[in-house]
Amino acid sequence: MSKPGPDALGLAARIRRAVAPLSRKLRPSLQRDGISTAKLSLIGHLNRHGPVTPTELAAREGVKLQSLTRMLADLEADGWVVRAPHPSDGRQSLLTLTRVGAKSLANAAQSCDAVLAQIIATRCSASDRAVLRRACTLLDDLCDGMSGTIDAAQQPAVEMSAARRRRS
Repeated sequence: MSKPGPDALGLAARIRRAVAPLSRKLRPSLQRDGISTAKLSLIGHLNRHGPVTPTELAAREGVKLQSLTRMLADLEADGWVVRAPHPSDGRQSLLTLTRVGAKSLANAAQSCDAVLAQIIATRCSASDRAVLRRACTLLDDLCDGMSGTIDAAQQPAVEMSAARRRRS
């Protein structure tokens, strides 16, 4: 893989500077619904991808399994996630999102969407909205391309980031 040039590095920094504050500004609406961004990420993953082992979930979320254990215990206690024996490997379990978890995820999404929709409605023209739609598609593609790309040198930073998300 070739090393990114200055244009790609500058754009990467710009995306990070745009997305991070947006995420921070949406946190209060999530907290009103009683969910942290870290837990939202976990149940969102289960909602999008279906049942998964804790080990797979940790790898996909870029966190250590030990870090995931406490959040999973909370999600299970809240009735948002259930753990069942793995059908083909008795040593493992599968995590599945419950109806309560799916409803909590939907409520959190609606809260965030309402905040964003209000801002978009008052601050963005029709052409701005078209640009935002295209940008969202590109960001989705970037996220899809990031799967499995975090190498060992980047892992400590990812774990620190995950720890910060859990505190929120």
